[in-house]
Amino acid sequence: MARWRWRSLIILIWVVIGIYVAWVYDYITPGILKDIAEALLAVFLWFLVLLEVDLHIGG
Repeated sequence: MARWRWRSLIILIWVVIGIYVAWVYDYITPGILKDIAEALLAVFLWFLVLLEVDLHIGG
């Protein structure tokens, strides 16, 4: 069990550092984050999309 926790912690740290580096080198921008957030809203609230609710953030 402890081995699984250490492995998960290392993977989490790896991902967090990767996100930070991608942000610093402009691979991740606020525009991309907005697009991802809109896509996730559309996926999880698909029934609202069918009812023609506008899920675009900021407009």
